[in-house]
Amino acid sequence: MTGVLGGFVALAAVIAVGWVVGRTGVLGPEATGILSRLSFFVATPALLFLTLGRADTHAVLSFALIGTAGSAVFVALLHVALAWWRWRLPAAELATGALSASYVNAGNLGIPVSVYILGDAAYVAPVLLFQVLVMAPVGLAVLARSRAGGPATSRWQLLLQPLRTPVVIGCALGLLLAASGTELPPLVLEPVELIAGLAVPAALLAYGMSLHGAPRPAAGPLAGQVWLAVALKTVAMPAVAYALGRWVAGLDGVALLAVTVTSALPTAQNVFVYAATYDRGTLLARDVILLSTLLSVPVLVGIAVVLG
Repeated sequence: MTGVLGGFVALAAVIAVGWVVGRTGVLGPEATGILSRLSFFVATPALLFLTLGRADTHAVLSFALIGTAGSAVFVALLHVALAWWRWRLPAAELATGALSASYVNAGNLGIPVSVYILGDAAYVAPVLLFQVLVMAPVGLAVLARSRAGGPATSRWQLLLQPLRTPVVIGCALGLLLAASGTELPPLVLEPVELIAGLAVPAALLAYGMSLHGAPRPAAGPLAGQVWLAVALKTVAMPAVAYALGRWVAGLDGVALLAVTVTSALPTAQNVFVYAATYDRGTLLARDVILLSTLLSVPVLVGIAVVLG
């Protein structure tokens, strides 16, 4: 459990540095957007290329996917239905809200949680692969459509839009590398690793900088939308994952614990990067990430105690 808390402390420390940088203004007023775009267009595709290039793609077809993917899809669709019914939001804001409610921090938090609660980092593979192969491309396609011109965009443009998204391109190249079994020479691999190392810190610094001067989380007209996404993420998603894992997939023991724990992870910083890149629902994503990260600590500890 110390390792899990250590993962949260590491995230908080980098975000705090970002807040200090934003407060001092040392990087200028455009730094948050620049760091977000750097992470989205350059570093994150490199990170996903390396991650999927080394991954066991068969893991995405495991029975655990019924709980992790099923709960994510259910919660995302439920959020879309409730948010549209209550606030009549446009598609791009619905996409950001749905990702905020269902896209878990499987990378820099999922790995330590898997190691220290479950004993094996491989348990996070199904949700990580499903998110980068399915959820991210779908969400980014909706966000990109809002920037591309809305209803005037042609069908072919909509169909091909995901293929032009850097994150999807990085995933596709990584899968091709994994499927071919090719091992890249160090001369090629090392520069990619250096660039990939920027992805998480750049996203966290940009997120921390966005907190400077911001109003209290979940305040103002967005409060209802924020708390809806937070409730779905921290309570509904792990509950649905447990139900699907136990009564649909027939899981028990560590496998059931793994499905529930990974679904209880907080919202990933990637969602803020996606929202900031397309300027759609940025404040919503920022607040949901902050609150879900704080609330996920007692939820994760409780799940580990009850099911562990």
